[in-house]
Amino acid sequence: MGWLRDLRPAVLAGAPGLLALLTAAAGVMLLTSGATPSDPARFMWLAEHTPIILIEISHFLSSILGVVLIVLAFGLSRRLDAAWAAAGFILIAAAALALFKGFNWEESVALLVLLVLMAPCREAFHRKARLSRLEITPGWLLSAVAAVGGAGLAGWWSFQHLDYANVSVLKIMADQDAERALRSSAGAAVLLLAIGVWRLLVTPAKPRVIGEADPEYTRVRDILAKAECAEPWANLALRGDKRFLFSPSGESFLMFGVRGRSWIALGSPVGRRDERLDLLWRFRELADVNAARAGIYGVGPEDLPDLVELGFSIQKVGESAAVPLDSFSLEGRRKGNLRRSWRKTGEEGAVFEVIPVGAAHCLAAELRHVSDEWLGHHAGGEKSFSMGGFEEPYIWQFPFAVVRVGAQVLAFATLWTTAARTSFSIDLMRYADDAPKDVMDYLFVELLHWGREQGYVAFEFGMAPLAGLEDRPLAPIMSRVGRLLFERGEEIYNFRGVHRFKDKYDPLWMPRYIAAPNKWAIPMLLADVGLLSSGGMAGIGLRSKKSRDKEPKVAREAAASGTD
Repeated sequence: MGWLRDLRPAVLAGAPGLLALLTAAAGVMLLTSGATPSDPARFMWLAEHTPIILIEISHFLSSILGVVLIVLAFGLSRRLDAAWAAAGFILIAAAALALFKGFNWEESVALLVLLVLMAPCREAFHRKARLSRLEITPGWLLSAVAAVGGAGLAGWWSFQHLDYANVSVLKIMADQDAERALRSSAGAAVLLLAIGVWRLLVTPAKPRVIGEADPEYTRVRDILAKAECAEPWANLALRGDKRFLFSPSGESFLMFGVRGRSWIALGSPVGRRDERLDLLWRFRELADVNAARAGIYGVGPEDLPDLVELGFSIQKVGESAAVPLDSFSLEGRRKGNLRRSWRKTGEEGAVFEVIPVGAAHCLAAELRHVSDEWLGHHAGGEKSFSMGGFEEPYIWQFPFAVVRVGAQVLAFATLWTTAARTSFSIDLMRYADDAPKDVMDYLFVELLHWGREQGYVAFEFGMAPLAGLEDRPLAPIMSRVGRLLFERGEEIYNFRGVHRFKDKYDPLWMPRYIAAPNKWAIPMLLADVGLLSSGGMAGIGLRSKKSRDKEPKVAREAAASGTD
């Protein structure tokens, strides 16, 4: 019997899908049975031995339980333990009711056989979730509507073609049967409508947003302070607009945002390297339980083995630029323009300084003035999710790199650092209207020198969207469309300008990806990333051409080059 034990894992793996299908079929069977005429001989025998009120109640409740089974089938497909337990109870009740509504013993046997098949598969339904918080997918709800409608049509057709004109007793019974079927179908439809309304109002179970007032916020800061693996943009965890999954040890987290049915993780897990895969699995499973589209945005090549392990589809969305600090130099012909811009800005009196964490409060008014002037040329206001904003106390948690001319601050950037000093980057990057033309080049060069002195390995320039996508005949359609936008979409976004600005620092380009369980979900996830970052439809807007024309070209490209 050892071969049976070897087959058990495979059986348990396939059981949820198969049992969900059979349970949905059982629900359709009950709906159809309730909407169609009963067998006259069986009904007359049952009416002689059973109170008519019990027959009426059994007939009505049987159709109601048919709808419930279809809904529970969705929970079974999600491996919910509560769905398994509830389905077992409903199958027993429906089997008993099938005998009292028309002595339909075949239905009872079929329902009990399904119950027997479900009983040994308890281990396959290991996910803990309350059915009251289950968010049924629109597709599944539409299938339930089709089942109820199809059963109603089957009943209408059956009664339209029933020939009982010459048998008065059966004619009377058939008239009652029609009323009974109509009540059952109407009850099932009303219940389904109630489930649809409930689905619109229910809040699916998911981790709450963690802000500064939450005790878990300190936990996030502690993990960032000692993270073994963390990219600079992991500091967005401190923005106060994310939800989190923590590892059992409490030394790692995965941050994500929610928009509608999309759950989008921002980057890979932060903390211990050996806990990354487990956190990714838990994220996918939690999203799956809540009928959500799971997505992971902005991951790099080192994450691909884990994403393949999860069975995710992967799409390249651009490339990120990283400058190795030990090899950076302004020497050589290729760096001539950059060298001259840096030197000219310095000759105009620009002075660079990095202000430590917590020491920039005294410059709050000047920094706010620079930020407001910069925002005046950019539609949509402050961003969120994958971008930072000039919001207190968020900004005071990072060092400030400032450029002064005389005593006046004319440009600044907030710095994202990492505990392991593998790399650092910038978050906000803003400049005043009267700042020197090449102030961004000056700021970046000085930052690269500062980072090398502080022992950092690389400076992250952030991502150039849609860069590096292929436009070959056999390339994925999304890559080909992305390449077209990169080359021809300058009116939408300065794609090529961003890439060109970063490329003059001789960075190493690394591909960035978005991952999802299904390829078709990726366009919707990308749209939701944009909406999360812009604050929704109201926040989406492009800079007017007038504002763009006012800005120096190099400064404009620099402003677009960061995460801000």
